[in-house]
Amino acid sequence: MVKFEPQNIRNVAIVSHSGAGKTTLAEAILYRQKAVTRQGTVTEGNTVSDYDPIEIARKISINVSLVHAVAAGTKINIIDTPGYADFILELRNALPAADAALVLVSAPEGVQVGTQRVWDLVADVNMPSAIFVSKLDKENTEFSQSVAAIQETLGGNCLPAVFVSGTAANCKAVASLVTKNGWEKLSAAEQKQAEKMRETLMERVAEVDDALVEKYLNGEPLAADEFKKALRCAMQRRTVIPIFGGNPTAQLGIDELIDGIVDDFPAPGDRPAQPAADPDSKAEKKMSWNAGTFAAFVFKTISDPYVGQLSLFRIISGQLASNTEFYNVSQAAAERIGQIYVLQGKEQLPVDAVGAGDIAAVAKLKNTHTGDSLSDSKAKVLFNTKVEMEPAISFSLKPKTRQDEEKISQSLAKLTTEDQGIRVSRDAQTKELILSGMGDMHLEITIERLKLRYHVEVEVGTPKVPYKETIRKPVKIQGKYKKQSGGRGQYGDVWLELHPLERGKQFEFVDKVVGGAVPRQYIPSVEKGVRRAMEEGALAGYPLVDVKVTIYDGSYHEVDSSDMAFQIAGSMALKKGVLEANPVLLEPVMHVEIVVPGDVMGAINGDLSSRRGRVQGMEAVGKYEKISAQVPLAEMLRYATDLRSMTQGQGSYTMSFSHYEEVPARVAEKIVAQAKIEHEHEEHHHH
Repeated sequence: MVKFEPQNIRNVAIVSHSGAGKTTLAEAILYRQKAVTRQGTVTEGNTVSDYDPIEIARKISINVSLVHAVAAGTKINIIDTPGYADFILELRNALPAADAALVLVSAPEGVQVGTQRVWDLVADVNMPSAIFVSKLDKENTEFSQSVAAIQETLGGNCLPAVFVSGTAANCKAVASLVTKNGWEKLSAAEQKQAEKMRETLMERVAEVDDALVEKYLNGEPLAADEFKKALRCAMQRRTVIPIFGGNPTAQLGIDELIDGIVDDFPAPGDRPAQPAADPDSKAEKKMSWNAGTFAAFVFKTISDPYVGQLSLFRIISGQLASNTEFYNVSQAAAERIGQIYVLQGKEQLPVDAVGAGDIAAVAKLKNTHTGDSLSDSKAKVLFNTKVEMEPAISFSLKPKTRQDEEKISQSLAKLTTEDQGIRVSRDAQTKELILSGMGDMHLEITIERLKLRYHVEVEVGTPKVPYKETIRKPVKIQGKYKKQSGGRGQYGDVWLELHPLERGKQFEFVDKVVGGAVPRQYIPSVEKGVRRAMEEGALAGYPLVDVKVTIYDGSYHEVDSSDMAFQIAGSMALKKGVLEANPVLLEPVMHVEIVVPGDVMGAINGDLSSRRGRVQGMEAVGKYEKISAQVPLAEMLRYATDLRSMTQGQGSYTMSFSHYEEVPARVAEKIVAQAKIEHEHEEHHHH
């Protein structure tokens, strides 16, 4: 396969709400350009870009995948992305690899919450975009209605670049408004409509250049090549977002889209230089496609059953040849590489070299991960393309058998290198193994992967909420430990003052003992005992925080006092003191952002207040409402499922930790009672 020049490459990410037909569209493009011999479908599970057994079974994309086709000497790299909110991190990490986004809108459904979400993502990074209206063969659909709805929700700069004639089953012809290709297929009345749309588009794209504006105002139409060039320029500036459309399953509108990608979409060289930094001097620099030296970043890691780990990377500048090496700037390590591949779904096609602007993959790298920057060791470049996102939901995992217990951490470690959205942790407090991710679908699939790939079976539970305890008033308390048993006894005696600290100050230990009432060498022992007791808690067994402990008096015994005796005395005093100091429970409160259709707002707000939530703001986003609220974590453990049923799958939310606050007394009573039962249950087991 030849190495393509940057001006002959188009990198396009197809993005949308789930189920709008991204995978089907990618398949239609491949088939049209003879990159595949038959057009697969998601229902039959034989598309090029959905090849993961779980994707085939569920009929949805869960991974970013890469396919390509060649048209008019131009290589089109298509990044097929998942639409589910749970896999948004996959999409966010892959976006920087593209130069344009093709936003898919399903004609029957219109702009959905997921469409709005990806639209905001691409707008935030100022990425040139186009829209494709799909499923125009379905009942009650018509191109011009879809266009009107898109303009209303996504903005007036979304303008048709094609004319799609007919409605629903009679949708049979597409003509280009730029080149007038296919004009003859339209009726006289349709040609009139199309001419009007063409005028609007021409007027808008002419604005990129004063000379063109003048020409247009003088009533001279733009020549085809001027029109193309101006549209390409307008698309890069996002002053125009061209709308294409058709029915991919029947190959309708695909040629026009491919022409549009080649003619109007930006090439890697058209994009502004990629912001980067010099890892040593920290100086900022811009990497342009013609910088000469090799620079790239990894945007996805795939675990392939045959070749092991595959790293997908986008080359910003320079070139890379098979069987050479590069420098991984993020890990500060040189990596030898073997064969370079270009991907066609799960197929790896070997190439000798790959150049600026292109996307390729290499296998079995030792220390390279998603988000890493790669470059020449003499000209190091660090890109900032990696996205961090806080997981929204957690489950606790229990391995089903002994064997599973041994395999589970290795298997999870492998999955986390591939999927950056998963976090695995042990809860220090509850000792549970916690799997966190972007949503319940995300976690279900991770658990399915554990089973399918690594044959590890787990039981899933709701994780325990990490409560904490604190006190509300100062107290003075004595802790005296005295034990006489034949021979040498134990003796330690302390007076402590406990004082509440402000939230987040954790712990302070102050020594105010005078006149050696407690000898110097035992003060650290007292602190050790106090710290241990704080970890164990006094009210319900949760760690104690935000307490200042002052030791101000005590007594000792020449022979019987020991390090251990003073540890126990300190621990006793703390536990006893806390119970007299108005102890309260603290719970984690989350910052939650929810996006829902306007008509369910009332129900959502009512539900939030039943979860002890406080709504802090609302704003309209297209036809959706975005609600910001603060809600205790304990009330959010099953939110994903509840939100789905309240909004018929049209809602989405993100959640991040905000702060700890006091648990209301009536809620706290239940938690304390529950903790006592569990505690007795454990005691019972130990004896």
